[in-house]
Parts: sequence; structure tokens; C-alpha cells
Amino acid sequence: MQITTPAVVAQAAVKRLPRVALLGLCVAYVLAGFIGRGGWKSADMTALGFMAELAAGRSNWWHPTLLGITSEYDALLPYWLGAWMIQITPSKEWTLWLVRLPFVFLLGLAMGSTWYGTYYLAKSRQAQPVPFAFGGQAQPNDYARTVADGALLAFIACLGLAQLGHETTPALAQLGFMGLYFYGVCALPYHPRRAGSAAVVGLAGLTLSGAPTLACLFGLGCAAITTFTPGTDNNPSTQLRNWRDSLTLLMACVYSAAIATALHLWHWNLTPPHALLIDWNGYLQLLVWFTWPAGPLACWAVIRWRKHIGNRHIALPLWLAMVTLGATLMMGSSDRTLLLALPAIASLAAFSLPTLKRQMASLVDWFTLLFFSACGLTIWVVWLAMHTGLPPQPAANVARLAPGFLPQFSVLELLLALAATAFWFALVRWRTSRQRAALWKSLALPAGGAVWCWMLLTTLWLPLLDYTQGYTPVVHAVSKEIDKPGCVEVRAVETGPIAALQWLGHLTLVPGSSLAACTWLLTGADVDGQVPATVDASTWTPKARIHHPADAGDVMWLMQRR
Repeated sequence: MQITTPAVVAQAAVKRLPRVALLGLCVAYVLAGFIGRGGWKSADMTALGFMAELAAGRSNWWHPTLLGITSEYDALLPYWLGAWMIQITPSKEWTLWLVRLPFVFLLGLAMGSTWYGTYYLAKSRQAQPVPFAFGGQAQPNDYARTVADGALLAFIACLGLAQLGHETTPALAQLGFMGLYFYGVCALPYHPRRAGSAAVVGLAGLTLSGAPTLACLFGLGCAAITTFTPGTDNNPSTQLRNWRDSLTLLMACVYSAAIATALHLWHWNLTPPHALLIDWNGYLQLLVWFTWPAGPLACWAVIRWRKHIGNRHIALPLWLAMVTLGATLMMGSSDRTLLLALPAIASLAAFSLPTLKRQMASLVDWFTLLFFSACGLTIWVVWLAMHTGLPPQPAANVARLAPGFLPQFSVLELLLALAATAFWFALVRWRTSRQRAALWKSLALPAGGAVWCWMLLTTLWLPLLDYTQGYTPVVHAVSKEIDKPGCVEVRAVETGPIAALQWLGHLTLVPGSSLAACTWLLTGADVDGQVPATVDASTWTPKARIHHPADAGDVMWLMQRR
């Protein structure tokens, strides 16, 4: 017996979200954070360092290294993409922008794939709303489009996507290919060739981006779900097609495993979470804030659709999300691994929209309005304090947390921030009016607020963030002390500063194991912040103590040969 779905949706509730508004929101969110800023610490700057080493021919393309140090990711493709862009860059002024161009495309790919994947899930017969006795229920295509709009808004609204989704790291490449696979597995019943190709490329991209184990788990689980769950209602050979689609996913899984084996990309790093309550509390807090508001809505969707949990529109994204959550706990890679769950979580969150009661929708709206309004107001107040000294307390906080920082005024950045603020006020006015019909209305404020605050951060606060999150002060301090040109030997220094000194300082660095007789030595400090005892005092004399002005614990010593 067929179980009635919990979705009761009238045709009036699937009002089309204007494409110009949706695309404009996506473009603004994608470009903000990629354009105009420097490399931030430490993963973003480190990835740029690996790319520069490959482009300069100082590293093996099959085993990328940075001054002999291997990457924490067993990734190849993200570094290749950046290195290729560096090699074709016509001038150094364009390097930082062009090297980010593939990652701009990958974030856009994740967004588009989330929309299309959810669209095809919502078109399935089991996901459709309850038919009314006298008609008037939402039409299948209109309903699917509206749910997909909600999924994309939920994806943009996730708080954890903001910074990590705008870095040139393998984690963002994994997100892009995860989105492509999500689209492929969801669209297989409708477009077997195109979706099958997307699934193969998605799993292969995940493997080449450092996640071969997850790629295989995704492939195996989705193949099993596709085999044993009902398909769409427009094909008399449903079971046969399910087996065909499952075979496609299994072949994609085998292909990815073969790539990982041939290129030695398998890497097991299982670290079971501790049993202490404080540790589990930390995992729960990370899960809540990183996926807000899509995470709680996804949980609500699973509860409301629990009798349909075996159907593909719930089972597929739930499997992808659960595997990623398990990897987040077991592999110790926390938030960057959690990025891969966002397309699936956003899709589940969209299926909660037809089941939300008016009180719950109002709660989401009011909390979002207060939260993002408070965040935006704080950003504006601190910006005013940086430039005028008023209010005095925020100005004092900036001076304490970023000593030596000199505010920089930009008319263009101010105009962009004002335009974003005007958009927020217009959105709030629209939402507080009697707009009750559109199904996606409950996610308009979260997505708009996330874009607004992110644009304020990457315009008004961009110089401050570059100063506190970048390595420019460290590079300037080291370059100022080196009065005689020559190579710099590096010992016990993290990859972030190494990449910054090469990328921004144009210094010639050599590893500590090198036999080169360098004039300078850059070494990490010991636990007390002093010169390590392993440094031969008869050979090297301290020249300067280098520390990041915004991080007192980030200390290095510059030594000069006697």
C-alpha cells in the first residue's frame, strides 16, 4: 500500500523565484572572497605554495611537495589546476586572481549541481505532494523547481561554507566534485548518459582531490540504494533500469579505486573520537553552526519523511550526508570534511519546506533576522571605529587584536557594502510583508543574510582580515631584516609561512637538510619562544625574532651565519 507523503502543497505555493535574483545572489556570493584579497593562513596560502612549486618545476607533479614537505591531502588535481593557471598567467599582477579561477568554477559547480540534483529528486513520484480531491495541488515540474530553489538557498545559507568555500584548497575541489556526483546519481533515471558521465567524473575528481575512500563509500552506498528503491513512474522497466544505473555507479566506483591504486592515493587516518562529553559536545557544536540553518531543517525533513526513508529522494542525500558525518568524526579532519555534506544536507533541508508549520517558519525568520542584523551592525560599527575612533571600545579592541594595523579606506568597497546593505533592507521588507505563498520563502532571509554579511566582511573588513589572516606582516618583517641577498635555510617552519615567503617575499628558500651554505636561517621557536637548542650557536647568530602581530604564538627566529 502506498503511504501518503507529508507534503501538502498547493499550486500557489510553488511561485517561481526570479532567476535574475537567484543568479545574482549566487554570483555575488561566489565572487566575494575570491577577488581582492590576499592568501590567508594557513591552508589557503599553503595550497598556493604547492601550486607555485609545481609551476616552477621544483616539485614532482605526481608527488607535490613544498620544500620537501608533502601535503596533508593526498591530492593531485587541485594543485595541477592552480599550477596550470600560474603557467599561463601573462603577468604576475593577475596570478592570484587567475589561480583562483578554477576554484570559482568549482564553487559554482557545487551550487548548480545542488539545484539540479534536488530538482530531479523532487520530480520522482514518491517525493510529490498529496493530490487534492478537486485538483489544485502543485504540478510536478513546478514543485520540483521550487524545492530545488530552496535547496540552493539552503546551501548558500550554511555558515560553514563562507570561508572554506572561498579558499584555493583541495577541500573546495572535493566539494565541487561531490556536487557533480550528487547531480549524477540523482539524475540517472532521467538522463542516463549525461548523469552517468557526471557520476564517473565526480567520483574520479573526488579521488584525485584526496578523498578516494569517501568516493568508494559514496559509490557503493548509492548503487545499493538505486538497486533496491523504487524508480520513477514513467518507465515500465523500472527494475531493469535500476540495475543499469547501479552498474553505472559501481563502474564509477571501480574506476575511482583503480585511479587511487595506480597513483598511490590511499591513505588511512582513522582517529576514533574520544568518549569524553566535552569532545562530543564540540562535535555537536561544529555540526550545528557549520550547517546552520540547513542542518536542523534536514533533521526535520528526515523526521517528517521517516515513512519514506527508503525512497531515493530521502535515502540518497541521507546516505551521502551520513557517510560524510562519519568521516568527520573518524578521520579527524573536522570542518573541511564536513564541507562535502552540504549539498546533501541542503537537499534534505529543501524537502522539509513542504512540511514546515507556520510557527516554525516564523521562528526561522525571526532568528535569522536578529542574527544577521546583529552581525551586519557589528561589522559596520567596527568599520566606523577603525576609521574614526568612535565608538572607542571597538577601536581599542581592533588595536589590541591587530597591533600595527593601519586602516585603509576604499570608495569602491564602501559602495559595494552600501549596495549589499540596501539589498538586505529590501529583502527584510519583502519578507515582513504578507508573502506567505512561496515555498522557498523561509530560506530567503538565511541565504540573503549570509551573502550580505559575507560581502560586508570581504569589503569593509578586507584590509583587517588580510592583515590578521594573511602573512604579509611576517613577509615584510623577514624581508626588512635580510640586508644581504642569498638563500635562506628553513628548519621546523610550517608550510604557510614558507609558501608566503616564496610567493610574496620572492625569497630563495632551501630545506634544512640541504647542503647549501646559506647566509640566513629561519627556524621555528621552541616551546618557550626562544631559539631551539638544535641550532648551533657557533655558526648562527640571532638576527630578529619574527612573530605574527595578530598571533603571539606564531614565532620564528631569523639567524645569520657568523
